[in-house]
Amino acid sequence: MKRLTPLLLACAISVATTVPATARDLVVVELFTSQGCSSCPPADALLTDLAKRNDVLALSLHVDYWDYIGWKDPFADPANTQRQRAYARQFGLGYVYTPQMVVDGRAQMTGSNRPAVLRGIDRAKDASGLAVGLKRDGDTISVSLPNGGTDGTAAVYAVLFDREHVTDVRRGENRGRKLAYSNVVRDMERVATWRGEALTLPLNGLPTGGRDACAIIIQSERTGQILGSAVIDLKS
Repeated sequence: MKRLTPLLLACAISVATTVPATARDLVVVELFTSQGCSSCPPADALLTDLAKRNDVLALSLHVDYWDYIGWKDPFADPANTQRQRAYARQFGLGYVYTPQMVVDGRAQMTGSNRPAVLRGIDRAKDASGLAVGLKRDGDTISVSLPNGGTDGTAAVYAVLFDREHVTDVRRGENRGRKLAYSNVVRDMERVATWRGEALTLPLNGLPTGGRDACAIIIQSERTGQILGSAVIDLKS
């Protein structure tokens, strides 16, 4: 994992305007997947479809627990596995599995089940949301949150991801396949705690480079539900 400051500073040079968003304008869909899982490609394709929508922040989180069966996923991160295990506890599951999609931290389903995923997105859009602002002033980016009166605290995450990757898988269950992925998470860091008060986080310094986009996610520590999110391109 990178240090927190460089991660956020990647956003600092790349945002030109205020980019307000609410959780319901931008529903977060997380796909837990693996190149070592033969049932994952249909879910990966569905995530690519979702990544084209302007009302969805679709994120591909590759887990590492299938690496032992013959192919090491180059995008797998133990931190993604730990995040999925936290969701398993939240949803009362005694196991983790792939492909799994989690919609706004509110519902989970098999990642290739398109009707269930679309229903989950529609239901999430009906819930109230939190406005997340991103603003650049010179070389400084500020993440701003309103006074939201939240019940308990929320984690503020910064997420760096790549828009697309293509891999020729040479071993394992997907041997011989060329697999394409969208919005592959390369780093997710908790950068602050929000307690419901109006909050502005100014971040200064040089960019870290190499990634395509940066998202901010606000997630309730009590319920695990995502309260708000925003995303910006780093290469535009």
